[in-house]
Amino acid sequence: MKIAYLITRMDEYGGAQVHIRDLTLWLKGKGHQPVVLSGWPGKVSDYIEHMGITYKHVPDLVRQIHPIQDIKAFLQIRRTLKRVNPDIVSCHSSKAGLVGRLACFSLGIPVIFTAHGWAFTDNVPQPHRTLYKLIEKFGGFLSSHVITVSQFDKELALKNHIIPERKITAIHNGMPDIPYAAPKGQDLTKIVRLVMIARFGAQKDHETLVHALGKIKDLNWTLDLVGGGDNSQIVPLVQTLGLDEKVRFLGEQEDIPTYLSNADIYCLISHWEGFPRSILEAMRTGLPVIATNVAGVKESVLDGKTGYCVPHKNSDVLAEKLKYLIENPSIIKSMGEAGRKEFEAHFTFDKMAYKTLNIYENILSKDAKGE
Repeated sequence: MKIAYLITRMDEYGGAQVHIRDLTLWLKGKGHQPVVLSGWPGKVSDYIEHMGITYKHVPDLVRQIHPIQDIKAFLQIRRTLKRVNPDIVSCHSSKAGLVGRLACFSLGIPVIFTAHGWAFTDNVPQPHRTLYKLIEKFGGFLSSHVITVSQFDKELALKNHIIPERKITAIHNGMPDIPYAAPKGQDLTKIVRLVMIARFGAQKDHETLVHALGKIKDLNWTLDLVGGGDNSQIVPLVQTLGLDEKVRFLGEQEDIPTYLSNADIYCLISHWEGFPRSILEAMRTGLPVIATNVAGVKESVLDGKTGYCVPHKNSDVLAEKLKYLIENPSIIKSMGEAGRKEFEAHFTFDKMAYKTLNIYENILSKDAKGE
């Protein structure tokens, strides 16, 4: 099977980019022919090319809405797909998802859109939500099928009449496994190392996390903030709250497993999400997770068992949960071990990959029958 993947950019290690990287390498190993198209080539496209995956650059595919460039991108994608002649196309990210589905519809190529979280989900500013609902309803009409990465997002799409139920499937993200060593026992004299791996931007809520930690700054903890983006609002807040010596800004990093293996607790405090891969990485490492209870987060973080789901923008509850874990090392250990078991049972890469491949095969089978 020849499968073309289309995404807006491949120059950063976001969830959708890592998903495509891992899935194309797995498919190639199974004897299929994956091809990747994107605007913004970079470190991720360089890597997959090095690993033998065919890559095609779409020069005018950009994230911002730009009518002239968007028309050029549509024509470039259409020409490339005619040359590549894939059996099926898998689109990822909002811009590539819409332009790509238009191109596939015009060529009669079966096309699947994977929603790594909807742009009209809770806590997204209302004007954006209204616009993206309209866009995704049109995109749903163009789609052979839609995959969501959480049950929450599937139900949200159905509630907003994005696509009929027969044409949408929820498949949780999955991660390749890594060697695992159960965490050793901890004592109250040890510094508890917190880590949050997330780009600074509108989606993530670093501010609430810092405010929560300001309420428990006398406890024995440190925090590593890993991720690029604009942290100019958070650095002064850390300084104002007197947390300079406890909080480190480490910028974008590629060796995420190392940062997780050196941590004790993983935090992901957000305004909105889809089904965060970083939570699965933390569970894979054996860390308890404290995350904002938005979208599909509660489908991976089992509240009170593998970590805590905390209310949106509630620094008091967040501080309370962090304090409890920091003061109870045995709970850190038991929750981390429970999270690892959940990862092994539900979120391994092969489980996700085979379910996704099954969708491709079903769509092609229906297309062959003219259904």
